[in-house]
Amino acid sequence: MHTEDSSKIPRRTTRSSASTIKLNNAVDSIGTNDIDPPKLNDLVFGENGITFDDLLSSLPCRRPQILQLIRLLGPPNSPMVPLFLYGGASTGKTSVILQIFRHLKRPFVYSSCLTCYNPRILFESILNQLFLHRKNAGNGYSSAKRCEKPADFIHLLREALINVLNKLKEKSMKLRSSSGRMIYLIVDNMELIRDWDKSSTILPLLFNLYDLLKIPELGLIYISNSSLDAYYTITGFIEPIPVQFPNYTEDDIRQIFMRNQANPTMYSSFLDVVLGPFSRITRRVDELSTTFSLLYVKYCEPLSSVGIVPSKEMKQKLFSHLKPHIASSLNNVFRVASPHSLDVEASKGKAKKKNNASRLVHSEAFDEIDFHMSVAAKYLLISAFLASRNPATLDASLFDSTGGSDNRKRKRKNSEKSMERKETTEQEVLVKGPGTFPLERLLAIFQCLTTVSECSFDEDQQSDEKLKDKDLANNELMSDVLLQLSTLCNANFISKGGSCPLEGSCRYRSTISEDMALKVARSLKFPLAKYLYR
Repeated sequence: MHTEDSSKIPRRTTRSSASTIKLNNAVDSIGTNDIDPPKLNDLVFGENGITFDDLLSSLPCRRPQILQLIRLLGPPNSPMVPLFLYGGASTGKTSVILQIFRHLKRPFVYSSCLTCYNPRILFESILNQLFLHRKNAGNGYSSAKRCEKPADFIHLLREALINVLNKLKEKSMKLRSSSGRMIYLIVDNMELIRDWDKSSTILPLLFNLYDLLKIPELGLIYISNSSLDAYYTITGFIEPIPVQFPNYTEDDIRQIFMRNQANPTMYSSFLDVVLGPFSRITRRVDELSTTFSLLYVKYCEPLSSVGIVPSKEMKQKLFSHLKPHIASSLNNVFRVASPHSLDVEASKGKAKKKNNASRLVHSEAFDEIDFHMSVAAKYLLISAFLASRNPATLDASLFDSTGGSDNRKRKRKNSEKSMERKETTEQEVLVKGPGTFPLERLLAIFQCLTTVSECSFDEDQQSDEKLKDKDLANNELMSDVLLQLSTLCNANFISKGGSCPLEGSCRYRSTISEDMALKVARSLKFPLAKYLYR
């Protein structure tokens, strides 16, 4: 009796036992829910397709690219030459191609080098989709095939493609339709592969898939922020058909942001205020969307209701309310991490302790420029000034890993001939004026200056989190340099000359004076004199 009663007594539930029971139940539920493996229909984007009119309306200002891509993809089951979609960041490349496949209802495999950050993850991501394999708790979150070597990837990829194509043929025969016998492979963010350790092997492999596999039912589509010229060093592959996605114009950006607005009149008046200055700094829709959403809340703060149709007096009142917030947002939208911008609060605190506030105010007023310019544009202007003033042969010594030339390394007495030669060179430079330089040299100097300024600040702070943020900001920075360069050319800070007959590329020249360059450098606390050739 005692044993029977004791067996009926419920056991006391502790915190650890309760968590174990919940975890086991969760695993069991996951296992039962994921028993069904992915199906062949999962390779088609979206359960319901979209019409052609919905496709065009969902992607404004991209009608020419949509029509060109549909024409290049051709009718169902038609072999195609590899395509290469290129353009700046946030120009709609990925969205356009994915929505086109949703409209055509064709199966495809998509992998981005932004999330697949090494060859093994990229290979296994493609193979998992083709083998209809999904990682879950039941399989220990493992891939269908472990693949690290390019040779193994080609072998497994051919096997997976043949398997999928056979299933597609069986499905089309059952449905008695001629559609669905092609499979497409989309590789996004191709430019990131150039930073990988094995980029010299992976890039030729991906571009040669058409020749290596020799499967006409496979369509290859590459997406990159860089043009096809950046990959011309890779020889021996069939050149894909390039499809350019140009940067959005100001009218395009207005059309994009005016979609699905509850109060179009109010938002149009808001865009009249902010679109002009912000489009000169960046035309990335993702950056502008984040900034405009915050500024629009500030813009509507004086209103009692958002649905009001603003009058002229009300527009002036709203503009006056928003004006103080525009300048700070302009710097936050597009900037380079620098000691002045990242440590401004700490410098102000030290200045108060040393009772030098008046001197700081005087120096800041002296260093201010008469017009607004983003930090990235300032660095680009300094880079252009240095490229025009310094000989190209001294770039390696001036912009080394130590952050400029160090006069303490070699203290050797100069001879009279060398001093005369140096004076003669300086006089020739003054007589000739600022020299011209190619775009490649400007970008190299710009990247070196921004990297050196960040590294010098990191040595003082020694913060890993800030270093990661700066690396991400630097990667995003290079994508919009050409837009900043065109803005500086339009403002006559940099002049654009004709193309060189030998190099075949366009050359530029800095038109600002040394006083102006020093003023810009002081606003960044950048040691310009350290990099000038004297």
